[in-house]
Amino acid sequence: MRIGLFGGSFNPPHEAHRLVALTALKRLGLDAVWWLVTPGNPLKSGGGLAPLAERMAAARRLARHPAIHVTGIEAALGTRYTFDTIAALKARCQGVHFVWIMGADNLGQFHLWQNWRGIAGALPIAVVDRPGAGLRAVAGVAAQRLARYRLNESDGLLLPYAPPPAWIFLHGLKSPLSSTAIRQKTQIRSN
Repeated sequence: MRIGLFGGSFNPPHEAHRLVALTALKRLGLDAVWWLVTPGNPLKSGGGLAPLAERMAAARRLARHPAIHVTGIEAALGTRYTFDTIAALKARCQGVHFVWIMGADNLGQFHLWQNWRGIAGALPIAVVDRPGAGLRAVAGVAAQRLARYRLNESDGLLLPYAPPPAWIFLHGLKSPLSSTAIRQKTQIRSN
């Protein structure tokens, strides 16, 4: 099995999340993408975070694809950081080829994540381009430090089998949607 892990707060989930998952499914030859809806992002304040069950229900309504599975596994595992979640999943699902999936906006701040080097050393990473984030992301600290491990975009089908650290930057259709912008619009309308 080749499974993409796509973590986030999904607060709220939107079509860009779905587009990232569909891009990864196709370009990496994945069998499934698991949306890991987090109880809380350590890099963001918890203010304005909808309850986990609500975000998961909204994500399930949006996913609309048999290969996209929405899960709150971090809450069940009791993990707070991505590295710990990945370690727990790899221990429980031996033989599965996991790939971490992130938008280019997250690559730009990846060096701020708890044990980001450990994440890069644990499984291959697929970065999906986002409007306005691509150039900043590949010029960022993490991308520069991992530059020698970057695969050509045409090697997407090889990524799930690549020994980490390995990563790829995928271009394609981009959506300008963001959870932050959606929350801000909703807040303006309710005021």
